[in-house]
Amino acid sequence: MRIGFLGPHATFTEQALLTLPESRGAELVPLPGAPAVLAAVRDGSVDAGCVPIENTVEGAVPPVLDGLVADPPLVIAREARIAVRFCLMGRPGTTWDAVRSVASHGHGIAQTRGWLAEHLPAAEVRVSSSTAEAAAQAARGEVDAAVAAPLAATQHGLEVLADDIADNAGAVTRFVLLTRPGPPPAPTGWDRTTLAATTTNRPGTLLGLLTEIAVRGIDLTRIESRPVKDRHAEYWFHLDCSGHVADPAMGEALAALHRRCDRLIYLGSFPRSDPAPDAPAAGVGSPVAALGVATADDYAASERWLAAVRRGADT
Repeated sequence: MRIGFLGPHATFTEQALLTLPESRGAELVPLPGAPAVLAAVRDGSVDAGCVPIENTVEGAVPPVLDGLVADPPLVIAREARIAVRFCLMGRPGTTWDAVRSVASHGHGIAQTRGWLAEHLPAAEVRVSSSTAEAAAQAARGEVDAAVAAPLAATQHGLEVLADDIADNAGAVTRFVLLTRPGPPPAPTGWDRTTLAATTTNRPGTLLGLLTEIAVRGIDLTRIESRPVKDRHAEYWFHLDCSGHVADPAMGEALAALHRRCDRLIYLGSFPRSDPAPDAPAAGVGSPVAALGVATADDYAASERWLAAVRRGADT
C-alpha cells in the first residue's frame, strides 16, 4: 500500500500518519502540499493520502476543504489528532541576533505569531509548503531559521534555538486519511460523519438543513462555509456530525438532506479520534430523554410500522 502525505519527511502530518494502523508496512510517499496529496489519491498514484484538516487555534485548512468538494470524489477513512509542539531551529552556530528570516507553514506562523513578534520583531517571516520544508530551507541556507517540529531539527541537522514557542499551549491538529470511495469502516459507537452541501440561496434554507439534523438527535460538531468557486455569493457548507451512516438516524438525516440540497457530498463515516465521553443513560429524566431523541430500537419499530401500513396490515 502506498500512502501519500504532506511532505517532506518529519512533518506533523507524517507524525500523525504513523499513528494510524494503515501506515504499518505501507510505503509512505512525501508530496509537496495538500493539493498534491489529494490529486495523487484521485489519479491512483497512491492508495490513500494524509493531510491536516483543522487546528484548534486556526480552524480549518481551506485548501483541503476546497479540494474535498472537487471531482472525482474522495472520502475520509480515518482521522488522527496530535498535539502540536513548535521549535525555532537554525543551522549549528546560529545566534538569535543573526536571525533575519524565519520560515514555516502558514498554520505554524499563525500559532507562533506572538512569540515571533516579541522575540524576533525584525525578522522576515516567510510561508513554506510545510513545517518540514521550512526546516529544509533553513538547512540549505535559504532562511536563517525555521519554526517546525522537534523531529525536523534532527532530520535536517539543525539546532533548536528555542523550544515550545506556540502562543497557545495545548494546540491540537486533526488529520484525515483520504481514499477513493468505498465501503466505510464498521460503526464503533463513537464515529464521525462528514458532509458538504450547497443550497438555494433563499431565507430559511440553512435552517432547514440544520433542522433535519437536530430533530433526529444528531450532534453537529462543526459547520463552516467556503465559497463555491464558480458562482458568486454561493457557498459550500462543510458539516461534521457525530454518528455513522449505518445508524438509522444518520441514514434518515442524509436522505432528508439529499432532498433539500442542490448538491450533497458524503465525505465518509469513520472512528472519531477524540476520547468518547461518559454518555448518560437515556432513561426518564435524562437530557437525552428530555430532547425526545429516538433510539435505534425506536427507528426499527417505526420502520416495521410503516411497512405494515404500506401493505395494508392491521396496525
